Amino acid sequence: MTFDIALTLAIVVGAVVLFATERLRVDVIALIVLLTVALTGLVTPSEALAGFSNPAVITVWAVYIVSAGMLLTGVADLMGRAMLRVAGTNEARLIVVIMITCGVMSAFINNVGATAMLLPVVIGVSRRTKVPISRLLIPLSFSSLLGGNMTLIGTPANILGANILVERDLESFGFFDFAPMGLIVFVVGVVYMAALGRHLLPVRESPEDSDVLLRRLRDYISEARVPPESSLAGATMRESALGANYDLTVISIIRSGETFSELHGHTRIEAEDILVLKGHAADLLRAREELGVVVGPGPDSWLVGLEQGDVTVVEATLAPNTKMEGLTLQQVRFRDNYGFNALAIWRRGEIVTRRLRRLPLQFGDALLLRGPTHRLHSLREGDEFLLLEPVEQKPLRKEKALLAVGAMALVLVLVMAAGVSIAIAMVLGAVLMVLTGCLTMEEAYTHIDWRTVFLVAGMLSLGSAMESTGAAHYLADLLLDAVGGLGPLAVLSGIYLLAALITQPMSNAAAVVLMVPIAIDAAESLGANVQPFVLATVIGASTSFLTPVGHKANVLVFGPGGYKFFDFTRVGSPLNIIIFAVLLLTLPVVWPLFP
Repeated sequence: MTFDIALTLAIVVGAVVLFATERLRVDVIALIVLLTVALTGLVTPSEALAGFSNPAVITVWAVYIVSAGMLLTGVADLMGRAMLRVAGTNEARLIVVIMITCGVMSAFINNVGATAMLLPVVIGVSRRTKVPISRLLIPLSFSSLLGGNMTLIGTPANILGANILVERDLESFGFFDFAPMGLIVFVVGVVYMAALGRHLLPVRESPEDSDVLLRRLRDYISEARVPPESSLAGATMRESALGANYDLTVISIIRSGETFSELHGHTRIEAEDILVLKGHAADLLRAREELGVVVGPGPDSWLVGLEQGDVTVVEATLAPNTKMEGLTLQQVRFRDNYGFNALAIWRRGEIVTRRLRRLPLQFGDALLLRGPTHRLHSLREGDEFLLLEPVEQKPLRKEKALLAVGAMALVLVLVMAAGVSIAIAMVLGAVLMVLTGCLTMEEAYTHIDWRTVFLVAGMLSLGSAMESTGAAHYLADLLLDAVGGLGPLAVLSGIYLLAALITQPMSNAAAVVLMVPIAIDAAESLGANVQPFVLATVIGASTSFLTPVGHKANVLVFGPGGYKFFDFTRVGSPLNIIIFAVLLLTLPVVWPLFP
């Protein structure tokens, strides 16, 4: 082993460790990798930065724009609601219809977008049918991962795998070349979930369970009267520092028998006001001693009627393209800007009620919010939150739906019939979406997942280093030495299992960048066709079923479903094994291993 190979492998191990620990953002890790391979001389500066102009990266951001056009014009919403109308109330049938709907959508728009679009719809179906939401959301996220295997643009991993073949002057994949194996894997996933997987799905407490809400909040709601001698009398909400110093949230103010729920930092507290507070007993007692308020029992009538008059309780989660991840409610001035109070946060299967103002928000959190009904537009019209109930969202441009479908159809025709490269065709589709008014340029920028773009561009530099230093060939030789004597199918199995394993702590795009060069070198050493080996790698890298952090679609449903970490492992492990077995049986038939 040469020094360059050893250094490259050390960087690979370091990257995997950083991805697994989740201490840094994935795009930051990718940029660190880029700088490391450049500064150590493993690649030239131009090679390190070439990822940002790579056709695969161009295709990825263009796909996000085209997907946004399909979402904002209501094409995806129309498809989802139409198919879910035939679902009925039977749990198995619901799971099948939800998975088929999301899988078909994920084949043509990004899988996180498909999951986000269907999430409120599925929650509405859960409420109407009384099927626990935790029985439906894992099938929703898994189907988005499975459906992405059916077309070239279904996931960035597919785009990357095909592009690496092009860069090495090898025969690549057409738009629907993924479809035969992708469809087989998708059908297997749906059948598994309907027949076996649903029996492994948990019944969890979630933000949808009103009884849980009452039981958990009853101990934290109290009344506090403000006597004239209290230091709070005459102070504004911000001056009172009830949240900053005492971790108490003022839910509403009762004044002369009238309840005021729309509060902000400049709202003034008057003598004899009754404050409805959410907080723990110790904090309330400290406020009583230091501020001179008179603490009374919790207002049971308020608990029984959470949604009274102009007040409503809603659940929301961070939207896929939010800028609020890592920020606290206090930092974003949540109550002032949105008019709602946070009552609780569901995180990793636990309900958090303390210090919500100072708790950094995480993607996947489900927030329980209470505020004036007429302020709902603040939540649903922005791009930061996704409401988890079927309230009316901001108007879709349904009159542009045919134009969006036409733009997508043109992309398919250009790629399949005219031989136009997928990157150029997708950029054309993105431009047409903007020119026809399906979305604005500002909306296009907003809907691009820049984290994924920088992740892919940065990790491509490591892929270049693996190829130029011979690290990929070295690992391929190790794999051949270990299992090559058992035949090409054993090598294919090793490639698949490595990709499936490495994708759990990191994104499938990063896993493909690392594994596809190894797969190509292994296939060429055997004198085999490279396409089935690359296809096995891409499918293996898409099996992010074992943990909720393996893919953003899993994270998106984690909080709303009230799941615990190992719920995904219990349901996903058998699915991984079954897909592996099916792939070994069918891939050599669909894609012969040898010319």
